[in-house]
Amino acid sequence: MSSLVLGFQEMEKTQLLLVGGKGLNLGKLSKIQGIQVPEGFCITTLGYQKAIDQNETFQALLEQLTMLKVENRDQISVISRKIQQLIMDVEIPSNVEKAVAHYLSQYGSEHAYAVRSSATAEDLPHASFAGQQDTFLNIIGLEPILQHISKCWASLFTDRAVIYRMQNGFDHRQVYISVIVQKMVFPQASGVLFTADPITSNRKLLSIDASFGLGEALVSGIVSPDCYKVREDKIVDKRIATKKLAIYGRKEGGIEKQEINPNLQKTQTLTDQQILQLARIGRQIEAYFSSPQDIEWCLVDDTFYIVQSRPITTLFPIPEVNDQENHVYVSVGHQQMMTDPMKPLGLAFYLLTTPAPMRTAGGRLFVDVTPMLEMVVNTLGHFDPLIKDALQTVIERGDFIKSVPNDVKAPSPSINNSNMLAEIENNPTIVSDLIMRSQTSIEELKQNIQTKSGPDLFDFILEDLQQLKKILFDPQSSAVIMAAQHASGWINEKMNEWLGDKNAADTLSLSVPNNITSEMGLALLDVADVIRPYPEVVHYLQQVKDDDFLDELVKLDGGKEAQEAIISYLNKYGMRCAGEIDIAKARWSEKPTTLVPLILGNIKEFEPNAGKRKFEQGLQKALKKEQELVDRLKQLPDGEQKATETKRMIRQLRNFIGYREYPKYGMINRYFIYKQALLKQAEQLVQTGVIHEIEDIYYLSFEELHEVVRTNKLDYEIISKRKDEYKFYEKLTPPRVITSDGEIITGQYKRENLPSQAILGLPVSSGVIEGRARVILRMEEADIEDGDILVTSFTDPGWTPLFVSIKGLVTEVGGLMTHGAVIAREYGLPAVVGVENATKLIKDGQRIRVHGTDGYIEIV
Repeated sequence: MSSLVLGFQEMEKTQLLLVGGKGLNLGKLSKIQGIQVPEGFCITTLGYQKAIDQNETFQALLEQLTMLKVENRDQISVISRKIQQLIMDVEIPSNVEKAVAHYLSQYGSEHAYAVRSSATAEDLPHASFAGQQDTFLNIIGLEPILQHISKCWASLFTDRAVIYRMQNGFDHRQVYISVIVQKMVFPQASGVLFTADPITSNRKLLSIDASFGLGEALVSGIVSPDCYKVREDKIVDKRIATKKLAIYGRKEGGIEKQEINPNLQKTQTLTDQQILQLARIGRQIEAYFSSPQDIEWCLVDDTFYIVQSRPITTLFPIPEVNDQENHVYVSVGHQQMMTDPMKPLGLAFYLLTTPAPMRTAGGRLFVDVTPMLEMVVNTLGHFDPLIKDALQTVIERGDFIKSVPNDVKAPSPSINNSNMLAEIENNPTIVSDLIMRSQTSIEELKQNIQTKSGPDLFDFILEDLQQLKKILFDPQSSAVIMAAQHASGWINEKMNEWLGDKNAADTLSLSVPNNITSEMGLALLDVADVIRPYPEVVHYLQQVKDDDFLDELVKLDGGKEAQEAIISYLNKYGMRCAGEIDIAKARWSEKPTTLVPLILGNIKEFEPNAGKRKFEQGLQKALKKEQELVDRLKQLPDGEQKATETKRMIRQLRNFIGYREYPKYGMINRYFIYKQALLKQAEQLVQTGVIHEIEDIYYLSFEELHEVVRTNKLDYEIISKRKDEYKFYEKLTPPRVITSDGEIITGQYKRENLPSQAILGLPVSSGVIEGRARVILRMEEADIEDGDILVTSFTDPGWTPLFVSIKGLVTEVGGLMTHGAVIAREYGLPAVVGVENATKLIKDGQRIRVHGTDGYIEIV
């Protein structure tokens, strides 16, 4: 027969564009030894194309549809309906009709068939498109089957399918549809089998849903199925549902609902033996496809038939490791306040910088904490209760613990070495010395890297990364940060114990010296002060679209002053951006338009000199708090001693807590210098045609890029594949804690006596504030007014310029010492972080109350 119609056995692995994802998978399934697949054939996409290709009205409507955006729902609906009607009216080509008749005569034309859609963008590894196109059951006879083939073709343009394609970046003109015609089996039971648990993502836990009759009852949601869990050939959990209805095929064609005999409603759909038999079939199919599968099955007499298998596309990938041991991984992004995926070059630089045992998965970094689980609970848990609770669950289960030598003690978040502490405390210049040392080293790097290019540049960067590590992990630098954390913890504990004053360190941390990140937010207020007197410049900035806008500024009245102020700001802070740990992200120096709305917002919302005033107000508040605490302490028994000790700790806190932000600033500074040098190499690679665009280098690891520069050769397929992977990773939500079985372990907040509707999080900056919630996922889309509360997934230092305009902060990610929390405390913003699904639970524009002292949010 022609390639218009193919039997399952005739399909080749390369024929995705002919038979679609579902058809291709059925073709593969039918060739697995011992797997029963009902016979069938596929009307290929050529049949569909033959029917509609010459139709000018169809092409015109398709063009209109392609121009629309997801928001144009009404227009999408109108055009989609027209296309569907047009397809239904189109005559099926005669040679397609002949081929269908030929296959039906082979398999039995009197038999009932399922007629099912199979689109080319369906059941793919990164996009399942599950349920987007139509399926018709129990169709008998050539004419009805041909009618339902047309219906399947038309279902390529249901509203849901069109919108799903738009959301997933598929071009309507590049997606075709084939139709599967498959012999019906009439099962006593059917259901779905997931070879990885869809709730926890555990790849070793297989999950089976089962109900009586056809699977349509389960898919359409009219029945709750039994649910069985199987691990390593043992049934580990069973939930038997009350099954009141089932769907069965009628003799004359079509399907109908039937009530189940009351005596059978609570019986187990599958016997234990059948459950284990089905689980083994599932594992066999999973092994064949080399990935976890979502499998539809039917039980007829004692035989399991497989009617579909597709990859499970919602699972978070497992961190790569080469051994068979059990591992527990903790997300680095949740600690760094950046849970977006990173591009390969970004991952490579971070891996070259950190000494921790790191793994990558889903474009994110994870640290392997298996050998030191209990130690990590004590340290990480101090900053993020959700990670602590998840790890505590792992420890209690006992299946991942490695024996830790007795002489290894858990590191305490406080400083135990009193000599080191005394040395730091008595050295008033230690912070400025550390900053100076880092700055000097950065200036040297800027000079020395100028002369490097080609493979030498890569050797030079590797060498300089050693210098960066030396600075980042300098014992003195670490001790200063630990001393600040120790002082903060001590003050909070003692003031609560002695005076009943909660989180006193938050107020005492206001407007501290040497905090490079909070200074950055205030400095942008100063830039606004320079520009505010010049209406022409303000008007020009309101129209700005391109990143070369600075060149044009000088032509305007006040433009030179404005240009100098912005350039001066960029010289100090231009290497920063949201998501800055990924070297591939565009820096403010590369994309200065990012700062324009923030500058304009500052001009509109603030009076001149706001930066200095804010800092001074914070400072006075902190001094007042200190005086109040000292006065109250002196009234207590041993009051003088307590007051003296507290003053010493407050001095320690204020001297050192600002430095907490500096090492990362130094690291990002260096990253930007490396990046600028590598982009020059990328320009040459574009000129010689090795890569298509400069940004392609971000999709290579450091080693791969080194090799490409050395050889001037690259298989461009690698770049295309990595770009597709990155798009897929963007849709995934990374877990805080994941195991080598792929199991995502979630933690919970353990708190009582809160309002019933409270949305829980971690209190990181004291105070209560009420205001309008602004739910913002990308900093460049921020439209903030003075008094708004920022609700977002994460805030790293690149978000700080927004903090001067807001009155409170809510994030999905974060801990006590993550950047957003530190800056919120310094600016005096009530903040609650680590709020699961905050950007979904809180709607943009809602009025909310943030309880920064007790760690919860109320919608008011």
